Amino acid sequence: DNQKVKSLDQVNHQHLTDFIQSLFKRGFTAKTVSRKINAMRTFFKFLIQKKQYLDKDPSVRINHPKIPAKSPRFLNKLEYRALRDVVRDNPRIFAIVELMLQTGIRIGEVSRLRLSDIKTNKIIVRRFESNDSRQIPLNKNAQKAIKAYLKVRPKSKDDHLFLTRTGSPLSVRNLRASIDRAFKKAGIHDARVSDIRHTFIAQQLLRGTPIVVISKIVGHKRSETTSRYLDFLKNYDSKQYIVHEL
Repeated sequence: DNQKVKSLDQVNHQHLTDFIQSLFKRGFTAKTVSRKINAMRTFFKFLIQKKQYLDKDPSVRINHPKIPAKSPRFLNKLEYRALRDVVRDNPRIFAIVELMLQTGIRIGEVSRLRLSDIKTNKIIVRRFESNDSRQIPLNKNAQKAIKAYLKVRPKSKDDHLFLTRTGSPLSVRNLRASIDRAFKKAGIHDARVSDIRHTFIAQQLLRGTPIVVISKIVGHKRSETTSRYLDFLKNYDSKQYIVHEL
């Protein structure tokens, strides 16, 4: 970037630092700059592995810029009720939506639930990759929704809780598509599946549930992750977001 570098072996840490600063000056976002740093590191790593042009990686001490946390979206009371209403006639998707609204469980965890994970007043989320196993309490609404679904659940040798009509496990992709259709049908705009989890956390914080308790329920490794939601909620009117009929 106008640094008069004629060969790769001349590139040093300062050259790369100046290049990154020039990207910011040209209006690139931190997220975009971070992607370019990844590409840069991959490029130099490739050259070193191939023993071409240079012996040392000039990008090794280049740090990624801090990416500002994007404010999560929370469903307000009208959206919350509308989402439940549009899926109420379908026991499977209603059980899925109700389970996510009432527990804050991740969509991937929903897809991995087994019949043996469902207890009377709680569910067991099994350890998966870096996430530890945990127990999540079920309120009466969630219990009722799951019980209604189990009455119509397809008979299958597969022990996953949520199945397709043919008795196969319901994939994350299918789960996401079903919820996205429900959002559209309910007239809820600019919402993603993860916003249901965000809404659960917001609901609990607005009710005064201790952060340590919420963190344990949703599976956050650090309570600081949960407490960050308090900053997002500062400008929210609790009257518009707290749903009492749980």
